[in-house]
Amino acid sequence: MSEFDLVIFDCDGVLIDSEIISARMLVAELMRLGLTIDLAYVERNFLGRSYPVVMETIRREFGLDLPPDFEAQYREALLAAFQQELKVVPHVHEVLSQIGVPFCVATSSSPRRVEMSLSLVGLAPLIGDKVFTSTLVARGKPAPDLFLHAAEKMGATPERTLVIEDSLTGIRAGLAAGMTVWRFVGGSHLGATTPEEPQDALPHRRLVSFADFFQIAPGLGRQAA
Repeated sequence: MSEFDLVIFDCDGVLIDSEIISARMLVAELMRLGLTIDLAYVERNFLGRSYPVVMETIRREFGLDLPPDFEAQYREALLAAFQQELKVVPHVHEVLSQIGVPFCVATSSSPRRVEMSLSLVGLAPLIGDKVFTSTLVARGKPAPDLFLHAAEKMGATPERTLVIEDSLTGIRAGLAAGMTVWRFVGGSHLGATTPEEPQDALPHRRLVSFADFFQIAPGLGRQAA
């Protein structure tokens, strides 16, 4: 028997290797407006946050009044880059095919973006409609609302839910929800040498590769369930 009744996966940087593409495109679009930030700044301040929160941070921190068409241009440029470059994270397909407990996706991405992303990498048939976005709740990550909403809809209690996240923002959300949190550091934007997390965002463990998923928690496999 598994110790978990539900596994909630973040999408960007966990199921799909998208964060480095998103960061690069945001840096490029802001540079067109005369604002220079680096990828490290994006990782520290924007990873795991919704687009409206990112834009508000840019306005507040840099006093940059973004033009009305900025969001549309950024999103279209990003989706075009995804079509050319987006890849599924290694071993994710196997994990989702063999997992023996209910699972879902909870993401800060927009519904259109996550739908297209999962389709591009071939994960949509495995996940179906079990996708929850921050548009469904009043407060996005790092508030616990999205994870609590997903668990409720999936019929699981927080204490029996496992969250797989890559961002500190997402880790904080999972911890605030009272769930077990593993930090996935196998995306191209992180790695095994990623610095230790701050005290308010300490995951219960790190996951370096999805090849290790069932070795760490054999009770999550289909046969074990």
